[in-house]
Amino acid sequence: MRILHITTGLAYGGAETQLVRLATRLKARGWDVRVVSMLPPQAYVEELESAGIPVDSLGMRRGVPDPRAIFRLAGILRRERPLVLHSHMVHANLLARLARPLVRVPVLVCTAHNIIEGGRHRELAYRLTDPLCDITTQVSRAGLERYVKVGAVPAHKIRFVPNGVDTDRFQPDQDARNRLRKELGLGTEFAWLAVGRFEEAKDYPNMLRAFARVQKARPDARLLIAGQGPSRAEAEELVAKLGLTEVVRFLGVRKDIPELLNAADAYVMSSAWEGMPMVLLEASASGLPIVATHVGGNAEVVLDGQSGFLVPPKDPEALAGAMLRLMSLSPEAREAMGRAGRAHVEANYALDRVVDRWEALYKELLERKGIRV
Repeated sequence: MRILHITTGLAYGGAETQLVRLATRLKARGWDVRVVSMLPPQAYVEELESAGIPVDSLGMRRGVPDPRAIFRLAGILRRERPLVLHSHMVHANLLARLARPLVRVPVLVCTAHNIIEGGRHRELAYRLTDPLCDITTQVSRAGLERYVKVGAVPAHKIRFVPNGVDTDRFQPDQDARNRLRKELGLGTEFAWLAVGRFEEAKDYPNMLRAFARVQKARPDARLLIAGQGPSRAEAEELVAKLGLTEVVRFLGVRKDIPELLNAADAYVMSSAWEGMPMVLLEASASGLPIVATHVGGNAEVVLDGQSGFLVPPKDPEALAGAMLRLMSLSPEAREAMGRAGRAHVEANYALDRVVDRWEALYKELLERKGIRV
């Protein structure tokens, strides 16, 4: 039961994290798993290899098309002979489709991890290459509906399979909270947390402008941001311009996200577009109330008025209003929101349940080809 996952890259992002969790769970269930990254890996190699999952790279450079990658991937497929090729994110999805005519692969599954993966030309590329894959999956229902509506994928060839979160790893932990708040120098301040790459989709300027309003009304508010990315310098400049240097902390890449979530009092997301953010699942599993923009699959994770508040994107005034509304609630009311969020995640997005769905889909598609596993 060999499966090969190909991804655009391996970095500390939500799609990559989900791929790693899926790969390691499949390995533990007896699948022979391989991972290929189009770009040189920047993260997770040690974790994958320690789980017995080999990692290859096609050695591509970001933003530089290289047709030779098609033949490199085909060579790996001939050598490994997987029953299932599972691609993740738009570039890997298209590359896997283009390589398929060169080598026999019984099943190709392509997963879109965002509601928007680029401009209209990418959606047309999806439609033109659709006959080369067996099925496309979307991590959010909103993404599925949009892909059908814009004609990227025919309705009969797309499935919703959500991201999954390890609810044992991400759960409320008072000891971790106390320890990390002390390490971060937090006392009675109200700590908001955001985790994610500094890139256009995350719209950090929206968050920072909202937080400037929050801080003016609530001087005890603090904002912690974990992540790295091309627009971090721009965000730091905006923080200085808004006079927030003393109350906004850039934490860089962190490997202790479960503990960091516990150290926070609430989670905030300001994205302009999304798929189904892993970090919202992780924050909910950790019992945090959430304020997020109403984009992509966010409303599928955050139950508006029950586990948090949703606001329109690109509206710092609305985002600030929801943050202040949440801060004004009693600690007991915020804890109740956190419990509601965790219960929702446990019922719908627990990792093992999601892996069950993937296995069922792989086996269904293989059986259509006359292969029983």
